[in-house]
Amino acid sequence: MGSVQLQAVEKWYGEAQIIKGIDLEINEGEFVIFVGPSGCGKSTLLRMIAGLEETSRGKIFLDGKDVTDRIPSERGLSMVFQSYALYPHMSVRENVGFGLKTAGKTKAEIDRKVAHAADILELNAYLDRRPKALSGGQRQRVALGRAIVREPEGFLFDEPLSNLDAALRVQMRFEIAKLHDRLKTTMIYVTHDQVEAMTLADKIVVLKDGLIMQVGAPRQLYEKPDNLFVAQFIGSPKMNILPCSGDRGSYKLQGHSGGKHKLNGDERSIRHLGIRPEHISLGKKAGSQCSGIVEVVEYLGSDTFLYIESADLGMITVRSGDVGKELKGKVVHLHFEDDKLHFFDDSARIG
Repeated sequence: MGSVQLQAVEKWYGEAQIIKGIDLEINEGEFVIFVGPSGCGKSTLLRMIAGLEETSRGKIFLDGKDVTDRIPSERGLSMVFQSYALYPHMSVRENVGFGLKTAGKTKAEIDRKVAHAADILELNAYLDRRPKALSGGQRQRVALGRAIVREPEGFLFDEPLSNLDAALRVQMRFEIAKLHDRLKTTMIYVTHDQVEAMTLADKIVVLKDGLIMQVGAPRQLYEKPDNLFVAQFIGSPKMNILPCSGDRGSYKLQGHSGGKHKLNGDERSIRHLGIRPEHISLGKKAGSQCSGIVEVVEYLGSDTFLYIESADLGMITVRSGDVGKELKGKVVHLHFEDDKLHFFDDSARIG
């Protein structure tokens, strides 16, 4: 699959509209990830590309060919689901090659393709085992192998790692990244886990209520969110959004001091200031933007997060690697990095 193009795509279930006129272009060989909260339409959109859901309106093109009305088997795509769906009575070898067998391929061709997939996924030692003798990560690799042997034009992943524990998810992210590097095939991946999105994607598509909120590289979405939703959805912990007023030359936090800013001539009224936890430092009262009381200290080894209750501004999260629990309950003064500030009106980014 060299490319995917969606033109004004909609999905309706009776009177309920789930996908609301989406336009999207995915280039050849890209690793694109759909993210968003539950119910935003990301899995529905993926299933429409696969042909598993009917497209109510609009067009879907694969490599420039209109496939809107084609059945899944005519689209040349392989899909990997959340459930491994392996046959328990078959060996790994038989599971991986089963689709080829039902398609009438010769034994020699099946053996060759299964061996190739096993080499890529490091499954050679498990080919004669049955699924019950495998770990969750190994079973997911078998499911990937079953997709690889079809030699598809593109891969579709629907939350493939959500059934795995944290350690296995890290391992499988690495496996999928290596797979994409090796095959250079277009991949479209749905997840609710933004860590997967940030670490795997060439391009992220952020969805909300059936609409695209922003499309871009992980760094672009993190550093230049288009709106309040993306600003708070991308990033863990999320960006602090603070009530703020201002015009073209200055800003003022609600109930606190402010500072200067540059908005490239944009004259819309500032309503919110955004600042990432890592762009706030502790310091003296003089020159600080605001103060607050440390309510919670989270020590995570390489990082410590402070949750600070600030009058009029609410809870502010600060990332600090060198402070301890001794700050809990104390008043601290917060300094913002001037060149890391984000300004928004009630929806869109201003500067």
